[in-house]
Parts: sequence; structure tokens; C-alpha cells
Amino acid sequence: MIAEIFDALQYAFIQRALVAGSLIALNCSFLGLFLVLRRFALIGDGLAHVAFGTIGLGLLLHSHPIYVSVPLVMLASLWILMISEKAKIHGDAAIGLVAALGVATGVMLASVGRGFNVDLFSYLFGSILAISRGEVILSVMLSLVVLMVIVLFMNDLFAITYEEEYARVLGIKTRRMTSMLTICTALTVVLGIRVVGTMLISSLLIFPAVTALQVARCFRTAIIIAAASSVLSVVFGVFISYLFNLPTGATIVYVSFLLFGTAYLCGRLF
Repeated sequence: MIAEIFDALQYAFIQRALVAGSLIALNCSFLGLFLVLRRFALIGDGLAHVAFGTIGLGLLLHSHPIYVSVPLVMLASLWILMISEKAKIHGDAAIGLVAALGVATGVMLASVGRGFNVDLFSYLFGSILAISRGEVILSVMLSLVVLMVIVLFMNDLFAITYEEEYARVLGIKTRRMTSMLTICTALTVVLGIRVVGTMLISSLLIFPAVTALQVARCFRTAIIIAAASSVLSVVFGVFISYLFNLPTGATIVYVSFLLFGTAYLCGRLF
């Protein structure tokens, strides 16, 4: 089996999957911690549903779906914040409202553009092994941008996550930080669709974070564990799916769940 893994590394599509998947996984692990601690984790699932509709629009316009999805899903993330603030609707209700509209749009476009139904629904479950060189370059560039933003504003994000009112007293622009967090999440969700699909992308945001929180005793340790868990899920998921001819996105989620189960048991025993 080890020999088969080394053989697999010779293929360009495996190399592309590992590079793009690992960087996106890192983004998900960092963002997921902030979202889970703020009890806003379901925004990933909501934005994934929105992305389903925007991908359908991109296919209908004969454009690359990611180019259409990135700006529209970013706007949707800000719309969720605006609805929760202006319309006096709780965050989960605002997410559900926008998500339902996104799915309805995707289904409507699938009905109108019957010629691309197969392409549209392939985005539901991901196709990381089919990612192109251009998509890898785009994913790497945008992932590095998100990582740089997170690193530069790590202290501010930490402050608003644990005590938003105190952060405001310190002079941190909490609304701007929250908007930036949701925009980065939107961008990561769109990129992650190629890894596990719209149906499973929220797992990349949630599993590494909750895995780290089972055993970590400080925030820095939680970041390290979440990052390691997320990257290992993608790497092992890619190789296992390749060796046993399994769907890659679902395999990545199962590996994430096993890591969570292991961390849960370790947290209870030690």
C-alpha cells in the first residue's frame, strides 16, 4: 500500500488535489475556530447553499462557476449580517433564509438550463481529483490571501470572539472585523466546494474546530490541532479514496469524524 501511495504521488492530479486541498483545509481550520466559538458555524452551510445557486448561474452564463460564485457569495455573506442586524432576525434564521433562496435559485437554474444539470449537481459532492491547474493556481492565491488576513488580524478576531463588548471598548472595529470574517468564510466556502462539494463543505469548517476544542487547553494549541486535523483529513482522504476507489469528499469527512472521535476519547481519558 505504501508503494501505491508513492506511485500516486507521481500523478499530477494527485499533486494538485493535495496542494489545493491542504491550503483550503488550513483556511477552514482557522476560520472554523472563530465561527464555532462565536456559535456562527452554520454560516458555512448557508453560504454553501448560496454557492449552489451561483454555480448554476455561472454555468448558465457559460462562465467558470468560481469566477461568478466568489463575488456573489461574498455579497451574500454581508447580506446575512445585514439581515440579522437590520431586520432583527437571529443569525441562524438569517442564514436559513438566504440559504433557502440560494438552493431555490440553483434548482430553478437547473430546470431552465437542462444541458448543464450533470455539471451543476457534480458540485454537490466535490471533485478534488478533477481540479485543473488553473483552479489550483486560483485556489492557492486566494487561500494565501485569506491566511494573510487571518494572521494579520488574529488578535482582533480573538478579542471579538471571546468578548465583543470589551473589544469595542478597546477601540476594535467589531463590525468591520465580523464582516471581514464572513467575507473570508465566503471565499473559503467557494474554494472548498471543489474539495468536498456544497453538501459537505461545512464539515471542513466545523470538524477541525470541534476536534481541537476537545483536547486543547489554550487558543494557540487549538489553532495548531485544528490545522493539523484539517490537513490530515484532506491528505488521508485523498489517498484512501484513490486506493479504494471511494468518493473523495465523503472520505475526507469520514476521516475528519474519526479524528474528532479520537480527540473526544482522549479528552475524556486524559
